[in-house]
Amino acid sequence: MKYHIVQVVRIVDLNEEVLSEVTFDHGHFETVFLPIGGSVVTYPLGLQGFEVVYDKRKEEVARYKVIDIELNLLRNDAIVQAYLEPITLIIGQHDIGQYNA
Repeated sequence: MKYHIVQVVRIVDLNEEVLSEVTFDHGHFETVFLPIGGSVVTYPLGLQGFEVVYDKRKEEVARYKVIDIELNLLRNDAIVQAYLEPITLIIGQHDIGQYNA
């Protein structure tokens, strides 16, 4: 089955005031089964300005839980949307600069 994996990311300032909330697109993946409560291992997320990006500066990984699976019956394709647990990134603490990999 083909899964489209997304994650809600809340961007806050140092006073924990919400600046924006975006949906980060991890991409489309073909896999047999992705259950609610299962984990997805990927790069941790960081910020370049206000843009959410993968933080590939170190050999670290992040593990996020699948919190919801959505099958849209109004579409003909067999893509299932998987939602990962939301995270919060703090401007100034999660900035990765202009690192390009």
